[in-house]
Amino acid sequence: MTTPAGSSPARASNWNLPNAITVVRILAAPVFFWLLLADGGEGGTLRWVATALFVVAISTDWVDGYLARSRGLVTDLGKILDPIADKLLTSGALICLSILGEVPWWVTGLIVVREVGITVWRFVELGRGNVVPASSGGKLKTLVQAVAISFALAPFPTLLGEWMAWVNAVLMAAALVLTVWSGLLYVRDAVRLARDRHSA
Repeated sequence: MTTPAGSSPARASNWNLPNAITVVRILAAPVFFWLLLADGGEGGTLRWVATALFVVAISTDWVDGYLARSRGLVTDLGKILDPIADKLLTSGALICLSILGEVPWWVTGLIVVREVGITVWRFVELGRGNVVPASSGGKLKTLVQAVAISFALAPFPTLLGEWMAWVNAVLMAAALVLTVWSGLLYVRDAVRLARDRHSA
């Protein structure tokens, strides 16, 4: 169906499948937190269920993104909700793991401060009429965080041996480095936007 000359293409509705998947991901987060903490670090059935729920939930980030792009359903709401859903899952998982004594609090603190800071900045820019989507560095960070947290959640050291603890440590270190690096890129972008507004 063609668009009449002189008119702009119809904007995608916020009430679409990709955004619905994102909302489900947000709603799944509290259930995941409860399962993880209820296990109490025992590595039992609840821990495996929590791990599976996290992997499924964080994987839907690719699904809703693909659907939005392939079907022309990209919306400003989706650009905001999608990174919020990711941050809720990853930051919440790290906080729970720190409560269980499995991830140092300073690692969790650095990552959560970065995530909250960028989210607040996004909302400030949204109030100014600017939608800041996830950058390529931010997407890579989210992927590595998802892998690192998935490995940290699964009680592989008990199942496969203590060498898996070293694998978990290396993955978490990579996630931390990428988190800080991508955060600095957002700071650079924030400075550029401020400079452009000042020049205008």
